[in-house]
Amino acid sequence: MVRSPHILVVEDDREIRTMVSRFLSKNGCRVTVAEDARSMDRALGTARIDLIVLDIMLPGEDGLSICRRLRTTSTLPIIMLTAAGDPVARVVGLEMGADDYVAKPFNPHELLARIKAVLRRATALPDTEDGANDAVQFAGWQINPVSREVRNPEGTRVILTSAEFDLLFTFCRHARRTLTRDQLLDLSQRRAAGALDRSIDILVSRIRRKIEADPRDPQFIKTVRSGGYVFTSEVMRA
Repeated sequence: MVRSPHILVVEDDREIRTMVSRFLSKNGCRVTVAEDARSMDRALGTARIDLIVLDIMLPGEDGLSICRRLRTTSTLPIIMLTAAGDPVARVVGLEMGADDYVAKPFNPHELLARIKAVLRRATALPDTEDGANDAVQFAGWQINPVSREVRNPEGTRVILTSAEFDLLFTFCRHARRTLTRDQLLDLSQRRAAGALDRSIDILVSRIRRKIEADPRDPQFIKTVRSGGYVFTSEVMRA
């Protein structure tokens, strides 16, 4: 039997919280609700959560701070709820490690579609293309597409979100080849999630902070002027 996804909705507006909870429950999800960071932490400590729908504007610790805190220890998928007139918050949310965002006011069907898309990426099995299941290495780094783990040259696991992992593995599979943002959207399957070119830039920035010695002078992921990006390191099967 396939387990229903367990969604944690963190939203201080009772009306929105109730609406989202009822809609997701009617559409095959298990739902837990929380009104602030403290109740969210309690829920995470007592239940197996598959994805968090996280409002940015919360009392006490806000959604951006929560997202940044969670990303230090967890790859749990996060969809941010943002105000319609605040595009800066959306960009910052993605930079903090959110997997996607939905602007208020939103259609619950859109939110459900985003949830399904993010969960598909987070739980996707490796494709069957020749070599797609093989672990790879570059400059001492190890990437395993089956366990979806990344380890640095010291053997320490580096936490990447599902979107970050997909993009890094895409770079490794197409090393030393210039890829446009459109190609990266397609190859990493971000296009299916409705991602935009700007999201690729944000993901690259996030990956650089995790794998580059100096993200301001990257040695692995180079920007190609008017072209896109190129992964410059030699990549080998592990």
